Amino acid sequence: MTFSLPRTSRLSIFVVALAYTGLTFGAATASAPLAAAKTGPYYSATFSAPVDDNRAVAGGVAWACKDTKCVANKGTSRPVNVCRGIAREFGEVTSFTARGKELDEKKLAKCNGN
Repeated sequence: MTFSLPRTSRLSIFVVALAYTGLTFGAATASAPLAAAKTGPYYSATFSAPVDDNRAVAGGVAWACKDTKCVANKGTSRPVNVCRGIAREFGEVTSFTARGKELDEKKLAKCNGN
């Protein structure tokens, strides 16, 4: 006795499984960009002078800059270390925010190497 399905049944099961996988994968990945767009950037830095580069990698994070302000998504280092990296790359940081919380004066001085 064999436990085999007819060819048409196997094909229909394959098509249903493929469609289900496509729908669940699409639903799982579709909401991620929307959530990221709502939350905004994780890091925000303002400098004392305009930044020359529009995009750069500093402090282990990819930054997008315009004039004296740069923003970036979350990195793996502590915020003060990320701040130090961008200060080395672009100069004095006048304000630095991580997840909506601004660094205090003491940490900002540490960021700028003081």
